[in-house]
Amino acid sequence: MEDRLERLESLVAMQDRTIEELDRVVADQQRQIDELERKLMLLGEKVRRNSDSQDERDPGPEPPPPHYGPGR
Repeated sequence: MEDRLERLESLVAMQDRTIEELDRVVADQQRQIDELERKLMLLGEKVRRNSDSQDERDPGPEPPPPHYGPGR
């Protein structure tokens, strides 16, 4: 009976360590996710700004070169 109790106590201690380790991993992953979401938002804003400025400079579709003209 004593051996069985010691074995159970040992298993509980191991599980406690595992849970603490998993908790640290989950917290680290959440920090990484938060940072990636922030970077993604900044990147999206940058793409929109570049797209907007490109639209302002874009005079429309470029005409084909003269050698592509009709009749050729």
